Amino acid sequence: MSNLPLGLIIELLVAVLLLVTIGYCWILNRRLQRLRADEQVLRATISELMTATEIAERAILGLKQTASNADKTLGSRLLEAEKMSQALAEQVTEGEKIFTRISQIADATRNAGAPRGEPRLDPAQRRMEPAQAPAQPHGYGVAPAEPRPRSGGRADDIRTAAAEATARLERFRNRPGGAAA
Repeated sequence: MSNLPLGLIIELLVAVLLLVTIGYCWILNRRLQRLRADEQVLRATISELMTATEIAERAILGLKQTASNADKTLGSRLLEAEKMSQALAEQVTEGEKIFTRISQIADATRNAGAPRGEPRLDPAQRRMEPAQAPAQPHGYGVAPAEPRPRSGGRADDIRTAAAEATARLERFRNRPGGAAA
């Protein structure tokens, strides 16, 4: 190496280092281009994410408003249902009172019409049981009682009707799942 001048060796060494630097810059430039392309994709993704977030926020506000409206509506309907339930309970109580009065009237009518020689019976013994009839649904799912033969007169008709009504009401009271007595 002594034949080559020292200046030429230094210049060759600088040229080799320059080639390495150019190669490195070329590789670095390609990486920067890929990074810039990824940056554009990332910006588009961030933009879509922001749009989706805004839509979700609007949907959440709509859901909150709908839930609030549903809560108000449900609350008012519950209050209305409670009032109606109380009114129905009062009507059932009044109906039971009327039923008791009608039963008492029917019993009194039956007792008043009993012949003088016969002893008066208590209400449990006076209850008429209907004759065995085919089980056909009638009224409240109870077979109608066979009417007694008419002996004539309006009082007998009233007694017969009262006895039938009392028997039906008793069967209705005594049936499973019937009215609370």
